[in-house]
Amino acid sequence: MRWFLLIYFAVFLNATAWSNPLEEGLGQPLAERDLVSQLSGQLNLAKDKASDHASSIVTQAMGLLGVPYRYGGTSEVTGFDCSGLVRHLYEKSVGQLLPRRAVDQARTTDVIDRKELQVGDLVFFNTMRRAFSHVGMYLGDGKFIHAPRPGQPVRIEDMRTAYWKNRFNGARRVPLDTEPTNP
Repeated sequence: MRWFLLIYFAVFLNATAWSNPLEEGLGQPLAERDLVSQLSGQLNLAKDKASDHASSIVTQAMGLLGVPYRYGGTSEVTGFDCSGLVRHLYEKSVGQLLPRRAVDQARTTDVIDRKELQVGDLVFFNTMRRAFSHVGMYLGDGKFIHAPRPGQPVRIEDMRTAYWKNRFNGARRVPLDTEPTNP
C-alpha cells in the first residue's frame, strides 16, 4: 500500500503544477518543490488507527486535485467550495460527517496549536474579514489542500507564504473515535 501511494504521488504530483505563479514561488511543479518526498515522510507513520485515517484522507484528497471550485459545492463531479471539500474528504475516507460550513467545522472540532498539526487536521483562515471563513486540510510540511475560490480548482498550497500566514485563524483536529453524525 505504501509503495502504491508513493508511486501515485510521484506520477500525479509531478504532472500537477501550481495554479497561480504570481504567489511566492508557487509556479514550480509540486515534485520540484519536494512535496512528494515530504508527504511520503508524513505517511511513513506507525501502523495505527490515526495513521490509517491519515493515509486514507490523503489518498482521497490527491484524487480531487483539479476539481473545479463551486460555491456551495459538495461533489467531485460538480465541484467543491472549501468546507464542502473538507466535509467530502472526511465522509468518504473515514465515514465522519462534518458540518457543512467552515465556521461550524471549527466549532465542532478540537482546538490544537499550530505546532501540533498532523496530516488530516483542519486549518482555518480569515479570507473574508471574518474568523474561520476558509478551511483546508493539512498535508504536512506546511502544505494544505483546499478549494480556494471561483475559477481556481482544488489545489495544494503552502501555509508559510505571506498570504496564508497573515490570514491563519487556527487549527483543529477531528475527533475520529466518535460515531459518524449527520449535523
